[in-house]
Amino acid sequence: MTGGAGFIGSSLVPVLLDKGYRLIVIDHLSTGRKENITPFYSNTNFKFIELDLLDVSKLKQVVNECDLIYHLAANVEVRKGELDTEIDFLNNIVATRNLLESMRTSDKCKKILFTSSSVVYGEPITIPTPEGYGPLNPISLYGASKLACEALISGYVGMFGINAIIFRLANIVGPSSGHGVIFDLIKKLKKPDNKYLEVLGDGTQKKSYLYIDDCIDALVLGLNEISSGMKIFNVGSEDQVDTNTIAHIILEELGLNREIKYVTKEKDGRGWLGDIKNMLLSTDKIKKIGWKINYSSKESVSLTVKKIVEQDL
Repeated sequence: MTGGAGFIGSSLVPVLLDKGYRLIVIDHLSTGRKENITPFYSNTNFKFIELDLLDVSKLKQVVNECDLIYHLAANVEVRKGELDTEIDFLNNIVATRNLLESMRTSDKCKKILFTSSSVVYGEPITIPTPEGYGPLNPISLYGASKLACEALISGYVGMFGINAIIFRLANIVGPSSGHGVIFDLIKKLKKPDNKYLEVLGDGTQKKSYLYIDDCIDALVLGLNEISSGMKIFNVGSEDQVDTNTIAHIILEELGLNREIKYVTKEKDGRGWLGDIKNMLLSTDKIKKIGWKINYSSKESVSLTVKKIVEQDL
């Protein structure tokens, strides 16, 4: 598993271990945290290797030990692409190519499950957006890099017999996440001199938020679907919640009375360059193979905030 020390990866690890899988987790710990996975060190089926996917020779050695790859490693912050136009190219595209090339030359590792993103759709006209929607026109370097990774995987599937599952994820939330709107707003409110809550955008951005447990259920379900060729599944909630509602949920849960100050990056009320204002995925396809959602977008946000507050007490 690449990126196994990150938010989603470290949530997937214990589930796979409980199912009896032997895991090798690699992470270069730029955004992943070692403390996320240290509880698993005592498990004889778990092994951690600190490794950058740009280190091709070491990567090939690890891949040769594996039968299947969960590829979760990536730059996780869309906004970073505005300041560093190379980060998505290296950490997403080049890293994925290196992994696929290592799989191509491996004798046995020919299966990959890849976490892509809803942002590959750009700003689709069809809402909810199905997997077959096109053309795909991402509006951020992050989205472009995820789409490029999908294309690379498709090419290796077509030419070299790799089998693949691609998950296009909505916004995944949970108490151990270290980024995203919930984390950012709570962090701002913890500053003692804050007299107001700064919200990026005009508050009307509507997106799908999925609780981490529901996401992990989908990723595990993919193990039953990886056979020949490539399959793509959307993974998200059935509804949306806007940023303004999220801000009020956080203020209420923290027991704070703060004025909300909206900061827009563009005239149409976006929070940053590449910010998508309206996102909702169609999940009919993955539901047909048995996936069920336990939490709505609002419930996912509320539960995440509650657990963060409980952890801080």
